[in-house]
Amino acid sequence: MAGGITDTGELYSPYVGLVYMFNLIVGTGALTMPKAFATAGWLVSLVLLMFLGFMSYMTTTFVVEAMAAANAQLRWKRMEKRKVCAGFNSQTPITLLSPRTVPRFLCRRGSPNIFEITERVEMGQMASMFFNKVGVNLFYFCIIIYLYGDLAIYAAAVPVSLMQVTCATDNHSCSVGDGTKYNDTDKCWGPIRRIDAYRLYLAVFTLLLGPFTFFNVQKTKYLQIMTSLMRWIAFILMIILALIRISRGQAEGHPSMAQLSGIRNLFGVCVYSFMCQHSLPSLITPISKKRHVNKLVLLDYVLILAFYSLLSFTAIYCFRNDTLMDMYTLNFTNCEIINVAFIRYFLGLFPVFTISTNFPIIAVTLRNNWKTLFHREGGTYPWLVDRIVFPAITLIPPVLVAFCTHDLESLVGITGAYAGNGIQYLIPAFLAYCSRKDTQLVFGSGTVNKHLSPFRHTFWIVFVLLWGFSCFVFVTANIVLSESKL
Repeated sequence: MAGGITDTGELYSPYVGLVYMFNLIVGTGALTMPKAFATAGWLVSLVLLMFLGFMSYMTTTFVVEAMAAANAQLRWKRMEKRKVCAGFNSQTPITLLSPRTVPRFLCRRGSPNIFEITERVEMGQMASMFFNKVGVNLFYFCIIIYLYGDLAIYAAAVPVSLMQVTCATDNHSCSVGDGTKYNDTDKCWGPIRRIDAYRLYLAVFTLLLGPFTFFNVQKTKYLQIMTSLMRWIAFILMIILALIRISRGQAEGHPSMAQLSGIRNLFGVCVYSFMCQHSLPSLITPISKKRHVNKLVLLDYVLILAFYSLLSFTAIYCFRNDTLMDMYTLNFTNCEIINVAFIRYFLGLFPVFTISTNFPIIAVTLRNNWKTLFHREGGTYPWLVDRIVFPAITLIPPVLVAFCTHDLESLVGITGAYAGNGIQYLIPAFLAYCSRKDTQLVFGSGTVNKHLSPFRHTFWIVFVLLWGFSCFVFVTANIVLSESKL
């Protein structure tokens, strides 16, 4: 996340890249979308979902453009340093290396080929290249807050799922999704209340996965395949079960067209559910043929938009608004929906397995961002700071947030509306603007980036920035007004 240039790794085809991006975007946020749809109304939700999908696609093309500009500048600086292009660009004699060791077309400053994305340059590196010191610090502040929100959501989602499945009053999991409303003070087992069970599960979750924050962990290929497979089985099962219930005339949902009070959380959920900008360097760079990368990304967004719409509409028409759970999988733990115990438990516990594998990865990423933020050239951290302090400040805050609240819809909404807004809109727009200025300065005003965004006019950058800042104001005002009514 915060690192600089890394190896590209094994290349893959554009269609494999499409699948990887689809899997990255469609994650935990999708499970909270049906409740957000029901709260805001189907028409408002659909319009906002389509608009935010378009905005996310636009800023994705901004990040791809900035990646190409960063690659061009790094490539040119290395060639200048080695003086391999001196004979092509001036009367200076060629020294050190023969120009034959570098393709002739790369030695033309304005050549589109110099913008090839062949090296992975993470967003932190791009921020360091194109932003001033204040901008770099704001970037890290934004990414750190977002990752904290991510960890808090993960830390709450697992105990909530375990509590809902194991604390049902009758017949174990059968009464979880039947519309019965439980309070945190209701009994779970004997004298143990539901909130006590939740916090007990949170403690176990922290003790089991928290120690990984103190070490280096990497997501293996096989673990990625397994979690992706489980995710798609779960999503397809939920859509099919909802469609079967609707086709049998058992649908209970009567969603309204619009409820403005629900827009705040819906906005945050949608932003969170389209989030991929911070991981684009890892996804785009290994694609073997990038000629039509923007069209490929557009296809991905169209497919994701269709999938989110299908999942949410089947949910809001299948279930009553007041019975939709924050974590949609829990609606399928009711015996009236599905009488196969294995499927009920699989869907009810699905977030436990998938989120648990991601939590250590996000935690280590956040820890490394903290280290990079305070890193000074040539400096090293004392052992206590490096191995204890940074992991501790990474792990403790999200666990405390999860201890205080397990309102997943609000956690996702606030994380998306604030930090997600910065990462998805503001940072990509500033990257596009600053990288264009730097490209003109280094390569001349006539140079064209071959991966220039289709939204190349400055109007679009201004539009995204105005939209992003307006969202900050709207969400904050909405929160203040909502709290004042309580």
